[in-house]
Amino acid sequence: MSNRDIIVIGGSSGATGPLKTLLRDLPADLPAAVLIVIHIPARSLGILTTVASSAAVLPVHAAVEGMRIEPGNIYLAIPDHHLIVADGHLRLGRGPRENMARPAIDPLFRSAALAYGPRVIGVVLSGLLNDGAAGLEAVKRCGGVAVVQDPDEAIADEMPRSAMLAANVDMAVPSVRLGDVLSDLTRQTAGTGGPAPPDIRLEVDIAAGERIDTPALRRIADPSAITCTQCGGVMSAVRGSKPLRFRCQVGHALTADVLAKEQENAVDEALRVALRVIEERAELVGRMAEDGRQTGRRAVAEMYDERAREYRRYADTIRRAVLLSLPNPEPSTDEGAQEP
Repeated sequence: MSNRDIIVIGGSSGATGPLKTLLRDLPADLPAAVLIVIHIPARSLGILTTVASSAAVLPVHAAVEGMRIEPGNIYLAIPDHHLIVADGHLRLGRGPRENMARPAIDPLFRSAALAYGPRVIGVVLSGLLNDGAAGLEAVKRCGGVAVVQDPDEAIADEMPRSAMLAANVDMAVPSVRLGDVLSDLTRQTAGTGGPAPPDIRLEVDIAAGERIDTPALRRIADPSAITCTQCGGVMSAVRGSKPLRFRCQVGHALTADVLAKEQENAVDEALRVALRVIEERAELVGRMAEDGRQTGRRAVAEMYDERAREYRRYADTIRRAVLLSLPNPEPSTDEGAQEP
């Protein structure tokens, strides 16, 4: 019987601090490989590598296609590629973004669950919204262990709390204890796993860059009256998913929370465009009214004055709507921030 020898870790805003603490506390004889996805802006891998290397006693590697996974090593996802595991090796997937991110946490967690089943320990750290929740639920479905950073101490508690709602989490652990807890878990014997769920296999294939079409998508999802905020395609609700998630025909995946956030941005932009157009219209008919007065066309001037007042009332209504639509301030941190 194998031990729990695959640790997958995901985080976003506020995650590099707890990650540094966690890696610092892992022992040099750790009998497991560690794979990490932190939402990072493109071309920012050097920052994460520096953090991980300075904190860890274990060797740290930027992921390379085909690299063999060995116990006692740490592997970091690189920008613009999903980190996937298969047949004891790393794969760099160029599939569609998930939750607006590539690399995203869910593809790593799903692929590990698919390949290693009960040997996997999934860890969700600090972050906004809920990337990692569906992946951690997949880890549990395949017999693995689910761990989250204690949300009460996280800079951004949304990701660990969402994971706790989506999956039957085994432990919520403060960052100062995560390294010791994970070390103990890796020395436990893994249970036996059952056959891999076909929906997890399909979603891993999508992240790897395999072709997705409507018949394939309908095996796991039902069409909905919602359009993809990334490509404008029809989205389908993934059946039985925790949390509620959607995929479009080209494979973009968004949880309901991320989709709602993106729709808020679209509504705000549409309102601002409408405000500009109506204000320009009010300015134009105002000038037309003035021109009517100067040329002695009193009836025309009065008609355009009324229209200008009407457009300005519309503009005031939209301006109030724009102000009401402004989001609440979010935690401010540069740690693990995902660029748009």
